[in-house]
Amino acid sequence: MLKHLLIKNYALIKHLEITPSPRLNVITGETGAGKSIMLGAIGLLLGDRADTKVLLNEGEKCLVEGSFSIEGYGLEELFQEADLDFQPQSIIRREVSPLGKSRAFINDTPVTLETLRRITSRLMDIHSQHDTLLLAADDFQRSLLDHFAQNQSLRKTYQQAYHTWRKAEQDLQNLRAQAETLHRQADYNQYLLQELQRLPLEKIHQESMEQQLEWFENLETVRQQLAVLIQLLADNEPSAETLVRNALSEVRKIAPYAPAYQTFAERLENLLIELRDLVSEIENQASELFFDQEQAQLLRSQLDLLYLLQKKHNVSTVEELVAIRNRLAEQVNWTLHLEEAIAAAEKNVHHAHNALREAAEALSQSRRQASMPLAEQVNALLKELGMSNARLEIVISPTAPSPQGADAVSFLFSANKGIRPEPLKNVASGGEFSRLMLCLKYVLAGKTALPTIIFDEIDTGISGEIAIKVSKMLREMSRNHQLFVISHLPQTAANGDRHYYVYKQDTDQRAVSCIRQLSYQERLHEIAQMIGGANPSEHAYQSAKELMELYQ
Repeated sequence: MLKHLLIKNYALIKHLEITPSPRLNVITGETGAGKSIMLGAIGLLLGDRADTKVLLNEGEKCLVEGSFSIEGYGLEELFQEADLDFQPQSIIRREVSPLGKSRAFINDTPVTLETLRRITSRLMDIHSQHDTLLLAADDFQRSLLDHFAQNQSLRKTYQQAYHTWRKAEQDLQNLRAQAETLHRQADYNQYLLQELQRLPLEKIHQESMEQQLEWFENLETVRQQLAVLIQLLADNEPSAETLVRNALSEVRKIAPYAPAYQTFAERLENLLIELRDLVSEIENQASELFFDQEQAQLLRSQLDLLYLLQKKHNVSTVEELVAIRNRLAEQVNWTLHLEEAIAAAEKNVHHAHNALREAAEALSQSRRQASMPLAEQVNALLKELGMSNARLEIVISPTAPSPQGADAVSFLFSANKGIRPEPLKNVASGGEFSRLMLCLKYVLAGKTALPTIIFDEIDTGISGEIAIKVSKMLREMSRNHQLFVISHLPQTAANGDRHYYVYKQDTDQRAVSCIRQLSYQERLHEIAQMIGGANPSEHAYQSAKELMELYQ
């Protein structure tokens, strides 16, 4: 429960600080004094969005801080999941900087808004006038019934089955769409694949093949040039060999006369030997030249096909063609086996739908079993609140599966005898809505371990004896829950364990909202004013005193 609340620089609130009762806290004040502004500030602790518009002073940060006693509410697992240290007395803080940046902290550890919402939603519930309007919405009615039925595990099982079924349905639709597309392309893909399979792409080395084909295509030129070389070196008259031999003969004539001349002779002898060896090697090379017509034609045809495929697929390498061929092979193979995949997917959808139907039936049964007890308990409370002929009926009808189940839940209501119950949005007035919502909240409060509940004018549209009964109902709820009740009724104001008064105070620059806890005499005066106006009579004071004594 909330042990201490601090609000700084929020809307019209400069500084607000209270230490509430663990039971029933009543908040009163004039219209526009800032009571609902407090709810907006508390909403920040519940994870509501915020920006610089919430700042009273735009140059200072906004701070909302709540100290909570949370032991015994089963929050340890949530803290562990969020990697937070669980402390029985925890401080939850929200800050909004002048730049609009919002930060949240739990025990001084920064947390995301999602984590903040998950934890504080288990600590506080704000019932605003907007919630009363929501009562006419089908989804809200279903959530109230589920809350009463305590079917959280069934809803979780159903939602898992629903998501599994939806995924199976989507997978099947995707496969069918693929089948339609691939069947249209199947023949063409098969043709492209066969065309690529005509080449042993893994064995093809394009650069080597191009060099080899170039060799075959220039073989005759090579043969002719080798013949010219042989002729120049050995066969012509005079040939290179003849010229070297003649030169050697001449230099030998002078070799005895100087060592240098002898060296000339030796070098010419070596040159002649090298020349003869070179001619022999050239002749061997020429004799081994062989034009392999079949190999040349194979190379030419493979390269022509390779160039054609590269151009067709807009690539430049064999590796890219291999990748395209493999992808086409997968598509063709997938097309051939697609019917099997579709059959398996249809079977999966069938199984998922059966599981969904079972989960939906279990959830529906829990709702049907809870609907009559909820209606009966609410109807009994409505009678206590002066609506003796009021009747709430809860109708559950089957619908197509949705994330919330396979049920349509409708609250039908009649406030008058002999009038057939109709949907709430058609029949209930504002006061009837408020009393109906209070009865629902009262019944549901017994089903939850929620520590703190805040009611914003839940007692609208009632007075007199009914107001006293509503106040007693609120006091009954406060035995198990900490309650904050914003009210304009003296009966409710007299009922609180603590009474806070919200008022506006003018400063030099602006009006600000303030709050203070009232003493006994101040409470007496405030309640008397709520009964008799700004200048209450002695009779109003006496009535206020009697109301306060009524709840002692």
